[in-house]
Amino acid sequence: MALPRLNTRREAGVSRRGFVGLLGAGAASAGIGAIGVVPAVAAPAGGATSVGASSAALPPPSSPKYWDAVRRLFVLDKKVLFMNVGTVGSPPLEVLDTIDRVHREVAVGAVSAYSDFADVRAVAARGYGCDPDELVISHNTSDGMSKILAGLALKAGDEILTTNHEHGGGNVPMALARDRHGVVVKRVELPVGNGQRAEDYVELFRRAITSRTKVMVFSAPTYKTGTMLHIPMLAKLAQDHGLISVVDGAHIPGMMAYDFHELGVDFLAGSAAKWQCGPGGTGVLYIRNKVLPRYNPNPLPEFWPVVSSGYPAEGGVPPRSSGATASYNMGSYLQSVGNSSLAIMAGVRSACEVWDRIGRARIQDHVLGLSAYLKELIAERWGVDSLYSPKDDPRLVCGLTSFAPFRDPRDVHDAQKTATLVARLKDEYGIVIRTSDFPVIGSARSHQAVRVSTHLFHQKEDVERIVDALWRLSGDMS
Repeated sequence: MALPRLNTRREAGVSRRGFVGLLGAGAASAGIGAIGVVPAVAAPAGGATSVGASSAALPPPSSPKYWDAVRRLFVLDKKVLFMNVGTVGSPPLEVLDTIDRVHREVAVGAVSAYSDFADVRAVAARGYGCDPDELVISHNTSDGMSKILAGLALKAGDEILTTNHEHGGGNVPMALARDRHGVVVKRVELPVGNGQRAEDYVELFRRAITSRTKVMVFSAPTYKTGTMLHIPMLAKLAQDHGLISVVDGAHIPGMMAYDFHELGVDFLAGSAAKWQCGPGGTGVLYIRNKVLPRYNPNPLPEFWPVVSSGYPAEGGVPPRSSGATASYNMGSYLQSVGNSSLAIMAGVRSACEVWDRIGRARIQDHVLGLSAYLKELIAERWGVDSLYSPKDDPRLVCGLTSFAPFRDPRDVHDAQKTATLVARLKDEYGIVIRTSDFPVIGSARSHQAVRVSTHLFHQKEDVERIVDALWRLSGDMS
């Protein structure tokens, strides 16, 4: 089976000279599923509209003011340059208006929400390249990872193959499977920096697979270094060995224009409140619910919707589909969990509609263009070896950039100094980022770094501003 080309523009790489042209590119990248155009969000009750821009009234993408207009969709504090969307996003104004309007309508009418939210899941699924029966609006990535790993039919001695760079949202449910069922958790040590290729990471997993391996769990991107492990290549490896593939894709929704079917994975958990800029406490959970001959021809793994009020109390369900048509609506079973929030679900739908109107491929190109520019500037100032995020293999890049900000190599172990740098960056320059720490092969101690998130409300001058500020601060603290 040929691997899908997820984004030809990513594979071409990005130069500083081509940066401005890339940000203005509006055509969808090859291999990305088509994104539909949806109607504008309704105005708040009473006909009043909030002061601010609407995504329905953006200028043409070719306009030099286009991304300025996109920035005005958000209510972010203009006195602060917020570059930590990898931790939490900021919902656009029209999303906030939608949530407020529906909250008030629910309060006035005392409206209940016992629903599987099929309409919301249909809008979200269209943007993510899957079907509504395969998609759940979860609480967050950790919630999705827990539902996945608790729903798999694992037994004592079965092996989960994962990495040493996983988030607690994945590590904890794997630990529960270990302690409750006797599952073995085995970890691949990931190299970091710019010296790797996508094939190198695949080979590390290949060497670690044994006859007991049942599941592959990996983050893409890794949340501390911003390494976008190549999902289709790893999914193909899992398929070839009859393994279940589980992706902690916390940073994928809203950042990358991936078609979930094309990825070829069995499960993916992500956030709807980070790069997707939906309401807080919302996530995205994808469960492959049919055989996909082009992308994942393997039979569906045994899976149980362990958190559900919609699963039949008597009679059970038929076997999971063995063909291209779903046998039952897995998304509905997992979405049905008693009374929920109409307002929050409406906010998720509104955020997805904003992204679909702007264009997910266009957003991805903008984010990756800024990230590439940031990495080039870091390499010029601090040297390429300061980067923990890949730069030269475009298959491994994303909107997260981690690097060592100090000139003295010994400072990579100084957590307090790194935290002080981040605090001073906010206090003295009005820029918000975060620290990051992770194991590095050959080092007895974790490395301390800073992590910068570039998103659709940033522009080239924001990247230059943070590089200049970090260069001055790190020199001052040397």
